[in-house]
Amino acid sequence: MTDTAPVTDETELDKALVRFLHQIGYLGKRYSKKGIEEVKETVAYRLVAQCFLGHPNRARRVEELTEYLNTSAPTIYRHLNRLRGLDLIEEVQTDGEKSKKGYRIRYGDLSKAWSFPEAHIRLAMDNFRKSVGHIQSLIEPGAR
Repeated sequence: MTDTAPVTDETELDKALVRFLHQIGYLGKRYSKKGIEEVKETVAYRLVAQCFLGHPNRARRVEELTEYLNTSAPTIYRHLNRLRGLDLIEEVQTDGEKSKKGYRIRYGDLSKAWSFPEAHIRLAMDNFRKSVGHIQSLIEPGAR
């Protein structure tokens, strides 16, 4: 388990956000060795802080993100896939064109977006509890 203490003791948004992104696994171990100022300059952090949270209702295409963050499309896709894996972003059509996909924070609101991973975690924990109960019943004498 990683540190799960709430970031409510942080008074600065950047510090709170960096800690939170570490806690949920979006910022990997290599980011933990960097100072806050270094992390704030990374593509991973800027994508979330500036692009998604800075403009939560705006869907951004990969081309826009690569230009704004001055990086490659594979790098953008790597970070988008992490955020999609956490169910924090959604894919939407941009400019009314079916072929143009954009990404934004789910529902344009981090609190609402967080309900998705929270529900997945709750379901996983319930399933683990059932598995533990079943394994325990198999361990108990006379269960065989």
